[in-house]
Amino acid sequence: MNITWLGHASFRIEIGGEVLLIDPWLTTNPSFPDESRAEALAGASWIFLTHGHGDHAAEALEIASETGARIACIHEMAQVLEDRGATVTGFGKGGTLQLDGVAVTMVNAAHSASIDYMGDGLSVAGSEAGFMIAGEGHVIYVSGDTDIMADMDWMGDLHRPDIGILCAGGHYTMDMERAAYAAKRYFDFKTVIPCHYKTFPILAQTADALVAALPEVDVRVPEVMERLEF
Repeated sequence: MNITWLGHASFRIEIGGEVLLIDPWLTTNPSFPDESRAEALAGASWIFLTHGHGDHAAEALEIASETGARIACIHEMAQVLEDRGATVTGFGKGGTLQLDGVAVTMVNAAHSASIDYMGDGLSVAGSEAGFMIAGEGHVIYVSGDTDIMADMDWMGDLHRPDIGILCAGGHYTMDMERAAYAAKRYFDFKTVIPCHYKTFPILAQTADALVAALPEVDVRVPEVMERLEF
């Protein structure tokens, strides 16, 4: 299994027989090198969207068309994307998709969810979510955009993720200190990967505070397009 950070909150996860793209946002992502697009998208089989904000979902239709990958997201957003010609599997929080050697369960997040880039003004399509991705002996918690929430208590106890991909940039989501608090209080991660930082000046520019706050956890701070093996 391997995880590649594509910048901001975008990831490529090769697990089981699948290549999953999580919130792939490449073209206008200032962290992503344009010359790496083909490498980032190669073999993609599924696109998982945590919510509808442009820095997570604005390129989903284009990437799905380019790769042939199927989109999976919360039901209401699936309806919006299907109306625009995409092949989408809609599901809800607590629902699990059984793929080739990997199971993906949608879990709660605490953020907001809207679409403002499809020419119809600002609209709400479902709600924000995270994912528990289980396969190859690992469980990955993709937090999506969220703050600390009490739901993390049962999520950690039930799913027991060993890898946490945590938003940690602050302002719009948890910051590094809050992400560290959540990791220590609610989870027993062996590995934590921060995201949703460095992209814009308003966000945290380093993960130093997270690393310092989790001395007993393997906090990986990859460069964009760096492949992490597990």
